[in-house]
Amino acid sequence: MATKQTKNPSQKSKIGVPSYLLLSFISAALVGVLVYGGVRRIEEALLWAGGTFIIVLVGIATLALMIKEDPSDPNQPRLK
Repeated sequence: MATKQTKNPSQKSKIGVPSYLLLSFISAALVGVLVYGGVRRIEEALLWAGGTFIIVLVGIATLALMIKEDPSDPNQPRLK
């Protein structure tokens, strides 16, 4: 017999830290390549990439903290 797995409502379904780091790294690499293509100075491109990494990481983490988990059962109607 198959058992039905129920999800505990107290568990948050977050994307996770590795996804935040990956998105930040991808955006930093993109900005670094664009800046290097424009100015042809590796030091300035690395500074822009590092700043972008930090800003995007803090922005994503702040947005993730703003999400409120909905404890209601999705199979039950909210209005009765």
